[in-house]
Amino acid sequence: MAPVVVLPAAIPSAEPVLLFVGEGSSELDVTAIEGILGNLKIAYKPVNSSDLNAMSEAQLGGYKLIIIPGGNSITIGENLSAQTVSAIQTAVQGYGVHYLGLCAGAFFGGYSDYNGVNLTGGIAFDFYADEFKGIHQEAVLLSLASGQSIDVYWQDGPQLSGWGSVVAKFPDGTPAIVEGQSGKGFVIFTGVHPEAAQSWRGPFAFSTPVTVDVAYASTIVQAALNGTPLPSF
Repeated sequence: MAPVVVLPAAIPSAEPVLLFVGEGSSELDVTAIEGILGNLKIAYKPVNSSDLNAMSEAQLGGYKLIIIPGGNSITIGENLSAQTVSAIQTAVQGYGVHYLGLCAGAFFGGYSDYNGVNLTGGIAFDFYADEFKGIHQEAVLLSLASGQSIDVYWQDGPQLSGWGSVVAKFPDGTPAIVEGQSGKGFVIFTGVHPEAAQSWRGPFAFSTPVTVDVAYASTIVQAALNGTPLPSF
């Protein structure tokens, strides 16, 4: 029998959400997420790479939710220490902190050679298939388990096969949004950006109004914060 690891008591945070804004995060995505948190009146603490590297497991364990936004997952991982990434894993799996990873945050939350958190038991994520067709940005029509279909913004994001319950599917049927338990914590990964502002849409044709997508992003944030599963296939 493996020895029981007793963690130090969590240090309660004044804010329920820890939002990563450090190296590798997209400023545009951080702004979009901050807008959603503000509209939902959810208090959050922004933390850069250096500050996150200085936090202990017990400090991380005092939050309800860690959000890692879009950006560059390799840069995110390479600017955090292995000890920090291990502390994030312990915060989720040991303390029961929830985790929301959007695009790069999903890559980073899975198994990765670039200092990923590995909340997935060794499962790594690959890009959505259109990446390999030379497409890097587009509107994709997601099929939700609730029966609804919505166009959302995608940019170099993963498809999430192999882990969790599928909440939404890409047009080719691969998972675009998944959820599940990782130890004591509840995790949502998304390979797309429903939180994307109108300015992100550029030349792409969307049938779904931006307000609908942002409202769905708000639903995802609330589900992640409360550990409440979304409908799944």
